[in-house]
Amino acid sequence: MKKKFFLCTAILLFICFALMAQNVPVEIVTAFKKGNSVGLKPFLGERVELIIQNKTNSYTAQVAENSLNGFFSNNKVNDFTVNHQGNRDDSSFVIGTLITQNGSYRVNCFLRREQGEYFIHQIRIDKIND
Repeated sequence: MKKKFFLCTAILLFICFALMAQNVPVEIVTAFKKGNSVGLKPFLGERVELIIQNKTNSYTAQVAENSLNGFFSNNKVNDFTVNHQGNRDDSSFVIGTLITQNGSYRVNCFLRREQGEYFIHQIRIDKIND
């Protein structure tokens, strides 16, 4: 009986710590999975550095959302898998693979915490040469 109690307690603590360590909102991952720029919009900061295929621009949230919408329109998304995510102090990140009809892309998404919430300040999308 004691073994079951300790095992259940250990599993519960592990789950709690794992959930607390993930500061990238699940809605961001879902938006990438669907190729949904509108789903990313609530998480975009006031200014977003958007790097797509080595073209770098700094945009307002609205313009960044429009640019991402154009990318997703030209590259129909089939899936997005998270390769790595983490956080440190007031920043967080997710690195994943975006699979589209036109090929696979590596996505780096960086967030900052402002007023208790995380906002995207940089998205980098690079084609993966297979």
